[in-house]
Amino acid sequence: MNDQIRPQPGIMDIALYEGGKAAVAGVANVVKLSSNENPFGPSDKAKDAFARSVHQLHRYPSTDHTPLREAIGEVHGLDPARIICGVGSDEIITFLCQAYAGPKDEVVFTEHGFLMYRISAMAVGATPVEVTERDRTTDVDAILKACNRRTRLVFLANPNNPTGTMISTAEIERLADNLPAQAILVLDGAYAEYVEGFDGGASVVSARENVVMTRTFSKIYGLGGLRIGWGYGPKAIIDVLNRIRGPFNLSNTQLDTAEAAVRDQDYVTKCRADNARMRVWLAEALAALGVPSDTSMANFILARFASVEEAEACDTYLQAQGLIVRRVASYKLPHCLRITVGDEASCRRVAHAIGQFKGMK
Repeated sequence: MNDQIRPQPGIMDIALYEGGKAAVAGVANVVKLSSNENPFGPSDKAKDAFARSVHQLHRYPSTDHTPLREAIGEVHGLDPARIICGVGSDEIITFLCQAYAGPKDEVVFTEHGFLMYRISAMAVGATPVEVTERDRTTDVDAILKACNRRTRLVFLANPNNPTGTMISTAEIERLADNLPAQAILVLDGAYAEYVEGFDGGASVVSARENVVMTRTFSKIYGLGGLRIGWGYGPKAIIDVLNRIRGPFNLSNTQLDTAEAAVRDQDYVTKCRADNARMRVWLAEALAALGVPSDTSMANFILARFASVEEAEACDTYLQAQGLIVRRVASYKLPHCLRITVGDEASCRRVAHAIGQFKGMK
């Protein structure tokens, strides 16, 4: 090994991101409830667009993503010139850190926030600053207290993952209006579509020069396997991000499928309603078993157990029953399990299994 070839300082301090498990050794036909995927998959219109894209596999995609940006703009009432598309919203997060943070800068996020905020900050040499939450909910005052002249980015998922909790638009506006002048507020709206009538923070972005919103096609649109996301922000910031974006970062298949998906809002409405119905049912069923959760606004619930040992034992039992949920010790919630809201059969099955587990104690 050549010890003269070394990564940038801090890179080896990054803990590798681990996604939700998809298999259990020795168990067939598992039900995966660990990655917050839409159990119904993408809409038929999105599937049709995906199938048609086979005829363009030899063609380079456009570099400006105009049709997809225009479709997003039309559906959400946004200026397409202020939209950027990426390989999942993760890539937009990466662009923001690359463009606006570096050594001696600080990137702020909440203690139970998405793990990629820390990873992306450390990848550019910035210092990650973790802020405490109040009862697993974002505390705006705590965030503002953590900000200083070194703060360049503040990441806030709303609704948050893995807690499912969210704060009001008024609180987001208060946060944006009181940040240091050099700081950008990034509103991660990966689960925004699950909240009826919620714009993900678009109105906050439109009225300010220091706020950016990220969104994804991986959740309610059922396109996690294709990796497509987008961001909306001030034209000046979007222009900066486009300067470091790879010219062909999205394929024709991604672009065409995402355009068909975003235009099929009837499907989004149906998925939102189905998720809300089963989310309430699952939360109430588990609460009756002595497993509480905060009111979730996303497509998962954060089930709280009496101890770390009980949570881990329950997870082990569920795996043996072919049910995969997510341990969230990496999010500083070791006594909890995050459970994706699946279809009705999956929800009933996981609730029944947890009931069996509790009855064994």
